[in-house]
Order: sequence, then C-alpha cells, then structure tokens
Amino acid sequence: MSFEMTKGLFKYDFTDQHAILGVPLDAEYKDIRKRYTTIAPRLHSDTCSFESQADKDWANKFLSKVVNPAYSKFSKESDHKEYKLLLAAIAKRVAKEPKMQIESEAAKQLATAQNWEEAYKTAVSKLALKQYESVEETQEVINQISELNMVYLLRKERLGGVGVAAGSPPKAATPTSTAKTAAAATPATPATATPAPPAPKVQDSLAEASCRRAQGFMDSKSYAKAILELKEAVKRDPKHSKAHALLAMCYLEQNQATMAKLEMNKALASNPEEPTALDVKKKLEQASAKAKKGDEKPGFFASLFGGKKK
Repeated sequence: MSFEMTKGLFKYDFTDQHAILGVPLDAEYKDIRKRYTTIAPRLHSDTCSFESQADKDWANKFLSKVVNPAYSKFSKESDHKEYKLLLAAIAKRVAKEPKMQIESEAAKQLATAQNWEEAYKTAVSKLALKQYESVEETQEVINQISELNMVYLLRKERLGGVGVAAGSPPKAATPTSTAKTAAAATPATPATATPAPPAPKVQDSLAEASCRRAQGFMDSKSYAKAILELKEAVKRDPKHSKAHALLAMCYLEQNQATMAKLEMNKALASNPEEPTALDVKKKLEQASAKAKKGDEKPGFFASLFGGKKK
C-alpha cells in the first residue's frame, strides 16, 4: 500500500507533518510530543493491536517512514525552523488560490463557521481519535485533517497573517509583561534558545513490555521463552537494567552462573540499586560460600558454575 497523501496541503508538494501527527497547526510542542508517544506504540510491530500480519507490517513501515520523520521536524530545531518557513510560504500560496477545492464535510463546515478557530481545533481532535484505529482509515483521516489545515491557513491569512505556532519546541521563558514585545521582536538567537528535548524513546516502553511478558514466562518457569523476550528488550535498550537483571535470574535458574554474573554486572552498571540484580548477586555469593564450606551437595556448585555433574 502506498503512503502517498494527496489532499489538503499535500496538494502543494508539501508534507503536512501536523496532519500526520493529528495535531492542530498551533499545537504546543509538549502536546505534539504527547501525541507522538500515543501513536508510536499503536503502530510498532511489538505493540500494534491490528489483527492481520499484513496490517501490522504496514503500520510498522508507516511509523518508520512517515510518523517518525514527521515528529523529527518538531524535535530538531533546525528542521523545525525550515518547516515553519515552508508552512508560511504555503499559507500565502493558499491565500492566492482563486477558488479552493475541498472535499471533506468537516473542511466545508470550517470554511463557513463563525467561531472558526474553535471549530477547527474541535474538528482536528475528533478526527485524531480514529486516525490510527485501522489501516483503512489512517491516510484518509490524514487527508481530511490536512484539508482542515488548509482552510485554517486561508482564514488566518485573510485576517492579516498566519500567526501559527507550528509546534515550536519550548523556548526560554520570558516575563509576562514583555510577552507582546517578544512576539513582535526578531526570533531568539541560538545562544538564548533552549535546546529541544530529545525525542521520546519508544524503545523504553517496548522494552518494558518485553520485561512484563518475560516475567510471565518466568512465573511459569518457561525460562527459554523469557530469555528470548529479554534479549529483544536489551536489543532495543542495551542499558535497560531491569531486562539485564531478569536475564541474570533466568540464567541462574538454569544453572548458568557465568551468564548470570555477566548479565547481573550489566544491570548493576546501569542501576546499582536494581533489586533483581542484587538478589542474583546475593544468591551467587551464598552458593559460592556454601561450596567453599562443603555444605552443598556434591556436584551442585560445579553444575551451577558451568561444570559437569559427576
């Protein structure tokens, strides 16, 4: 299936990142970030709720090829500045259209609405609720939101200027008394701008999900399955202390002390207070102490630490 969108602002050879993320053009960066953290797990192959494998594959590709690049336009300052300039140019181009062609009912209503700014936000929010509920609806909803954005820009431009925040990353705070002056002034220089927060790590939530599934396998003593889940978790996040700690416990339960110690050390390197890793460390130390005293049954310590039972 193609990822091409053709309506609204997309008609102007412009990629409408706001429409892709399902947020209004004046959305704050924190709201864009929150929206992204809602969309990403919904589309990722490990957490996607779509039933067929084909739909899951489509969703995962749409996430990597469309949604992630859209979010990067807001999370990276240089990309965001370029995007704002393009959006302003598109607004002027839209305003010069002799007759705007719109197809969706929501956009037609917005074109004649009296309280159009409020109507615009309400319409975008309503469409966003179903935007990523199914493969069939996703691109059509994006097209409809982009048509709303097109009408919004037209009405805003005809009032004397776009004035769209376009999801700017948070800047250094300015006193309330000087807010209007700051808005009319030239943009802040790089020296005074606060760096954009890093993009949220979808890997974090996915690694946690793998840990939860692995814990379920461990509870039923299915350690081989648990290990597979946990290896996926540390692949996504190599410094995930809980995943390494659970791996250590799995290896310990399977009498693979060398591997248990290795994973335990990785867990404690990331989080010295990781409880499961500390538990593994305590058990290894106890086993070592018993072996030295000769309290353990013959062959136990040897098998625990990789030797062969006699």
